[in-house]
Amino acid sequence: MKRIAALGLALLCLLPVTAYAAPAEVTAPSAILMEKTTGRVLYEQDAETQYEPASVTKVMTLLLVMEAIDSGSLGWDDMVTASTHAISMGGSQIWLKENEQMTVRDMVKAVTVVSANDCAVALAEHVAGSEAAFVERMNQRARELGMEHTTFVNCTGLPAAGHLTCAHDIARMSRELVLNHPAIREYTTIWMDTLRDGAFQLSNTNRLIFYYEGATGLKTGFTDTALYCLSATAERDGMELIAVVMHAPTSNDRFESCKNLLNYGFANYAITPVYPDQAIPPVEVLLGQRDTVQPVTARECSILLEKSKSGTVTTRLDLAPQVEAPVEAGQKLGELTVLVDGQQVDVIDLVAPEEVPRLSVGGIFKRFLNTLFLQEG
Repeated sequence: MKRIAALGLALLCLLPVTAYAAPAEVTAPSAILMEKTTGRVLYEQDAETQYEPASVTKVMTLLLVMEAIDSGSLGWDDMVTASTHAISMGGSQIWLKENEQMTVRDMVKAVTVVSANDCAVALAEHVAGSEAAFVERMNQRARELGMEHTTFVNCTGLPAAGHLTCAHDIARMSRELVLNHPAIREYTTIWMDTLRDGAFQLSNTNRLIFYYEGATGLKTGFTDTALYCLSATAERDGMELIAVVMHAPTSNDRFESCKNLLNYGFANYAITPVYPDQAIPPVEVLLGQRDTVQPVTARECSILLEKSKSGTVTTRLDLAPQVEAPVEAGQKLGELTVLVDGQQVDVIDLVAPEEVPRLSVGGIFKRFLNTLFLQEG
């Protein structure tokens, strides 16, 4: 049964979901649409049923590789040596030779663009010592991300008993990859490229990269038992969406289903910046070297908003009438509450942008005398 659901807020604001018509022609049996920044689910269809993910598995492989790179334990220009095990994978590959060396950069390119199984295993062995050890890390990371319906048996997605996940879990790991490791986009947006000094041609298995406006990735998958799977990402007007389909009957079905999911999301939702409805007044500072401090928002606020509710966003200020010095930079002075249709969706701290030192005893006495003389005058 098709339904629209909402998940908990991650970083920004969670809003109620309006019952828009379901995306047209989602022919895959299992599908989900998620917004990247908030993690909010905009649409789902049988999204927790387990299927084989095929090469969409490599989203987790790439996530662990990117985490190793960003932590400094792995470098883009490090050389990776192909083992006997890595070259034995079969399926999609770039035909590594035993002991052939290639940079991490080129192997990541091969995995993202042509889903190279041999490179995926070579990277896994380089990062963790063996594919088995790497798969243990994959399953541990899956648990950390709350992927409750996922068990990985290998790092490639080649058919293996018990190697299963679901559309919702794929969306979670895809979100983690594109949200926290944006450098991967350099590779997932490649349409055509080469390796081995131009001798080996690459063409992206994700054809949305070629024809869908704003496409940013991410990973295709196919085996005879998994059928056609896809985790597709696209960005427009500052909002990036993640569409996942599993077990689609044909390659065209998976691309059209993801395209329709993405179209639905971009048509009905937007990331909308929120500003106070009124100027924020200064707060009086008692015994400070300045009489007032001007509050500012502790962070920017943007909400994932249904476009039909664009005129219903309001804010409410709640400020301390006064504070006593010293005031520290970043000290909370109040709150800005964001409401949609009168319902609270976010609360942002209002803080001091800089410190206000306390007056010395001499300064207090001087201020007292100045006040006294002004009153007498």
